[in-house]
Amino acid sequence: MVKDSTQFDKLSYNVTSEVGTLEAVLLHRPGKELERLTPLYLEELLFEDIPWLVRMQEEHDEFAAVLRDRGCRVLYYDRLLAEVLENDQARSELIAETASLSGITRLKEQEAVLEYLQSRSAAELAEIFITGLPKSDIHNKREKPSLSWYITEDYPFYINPLPNLYFTRDPGAVIGKGISINTMKTAARKRETAILSYINRFHPSLKNSGAPRWYSPEYASAVEGGDILVLSDSVVAVGCSARTSPEGIEKLAENLFNGDSGIREVLVIQIPFDRAYMHLDTVFTMLDLNKFILYPGIAGGLKIFSITPGGGDSLTIDPQNDLRGALNRALGRDDVQILHSGGSDRITAAREQWNDSTNTLALAPGVVVTYRRNQASNRTLREKGVEVIEIDGSELVRGRGGPRCMSMPLRRSPLN
Repeated sequence: MVKDSTQFDKLSYNVTSEVGTLEAVLLHRPGKELERLTPLYLEELLFEDIPWLVRMQEEHDEFAAVLRDRGCRVLYYDRLLAEVLENDQARSELIAETASLSGITRLKEQEAVLEYLQSRSAAELAEIFITGLPKSDIHNKREKPSLSWYITEDYPFYINPLPNLYFTRDPGAVIGKGISINTMKTAARKRETAILSYINRFHPSLKNSGAPRWYSPEYASAVEGGDILVLSDSVVAVGCSARTSPEGIEKLAENLFNGDSGIREVLVIQIPFDRAYMHLDTVFTMLDLNKFILYPGIAGGLKIFSITPGGGDSLTIDPQNDLRGALNRALGRDDVQILHSGGSDRITAAREQWNDSTNTLALAPGVVVTYRRNQASNRTLREKGVEVIEIDGSELVRGRGGPRCMSMPLRRSPLN
């Protein structure tokens, strides 16, 4: 596969809608990190099954090709990270931060591990930070390993792989001309935001861009990108979910209101705190200027709140009666349509939700990418005038995410 060149041309952030024409996106092509999943560590690494990597990569390449065919510039995590690690300061700092997050600084053999990392090329180091560092890579190079290596050898990694990285939506979200680099809920994904932070800070295409930071991993409260939907240039919807906390939402709202974001309302949509609905975009996404798709199985369990600026640094929080009414009011419309996935059949909807039928990625107003397998949901969208571009996802879906999860939009054209 030929990957898009970054070419180091400046890329300014700009996302003021979920459905503006997609101009630039950050992806991660699944790699060797997925081959380091074993049944013993699936739960710890947030997987429920072991995918077939070769087929997974073919499906991901098809997804990327669809984006390019629509004129979208595709950037890749591993390429950007390798280019960042050519910078000595970034290299030194990220090695130290990765060592700290991975517990290496508490090991007797830390000197050997750090020496190994520091001796790698930028490309090799980028691969390690994504695919992990097995203990065998260090032990096989040492004549006299310490006792602690033998005692702890049951766990195979010094640095864990990042199998969830192909879900690039979650570590960060561009809102307006700024970026939220998020606080991940689980330890398995915290290094993803460290990598994104360094890419944002040091990559020649992005550094010194002056882009404001709406959220940061330094905040203790969890916020994940799958819960952030940019509805317009003045309204953001944020899911309160198993992965995003009320405290994190309030802090994000404060930062948006106090900064030059243009955001004047945060519409909070509380969904059931359940692994099946880990983020808002697993049950609800935006399709067009006035169209949304919702998994009907959770429709009766939603709670909606509007957060707006109060006096000074305070927030005003107002409960909303229903989702459609809240969307109409927030968007200044009276024609919002909420389409139900699964053709409104309860059993079909539940099955297709598990396969990410509502996790659509808009390429332009009324044009979305979906998994081909969700036939009833895709048929519903077409019947309502939405152009549906289908991709295969038999292996990609095993990580519990769809086209929206697998993409971090960096730029969308403004809506007229």
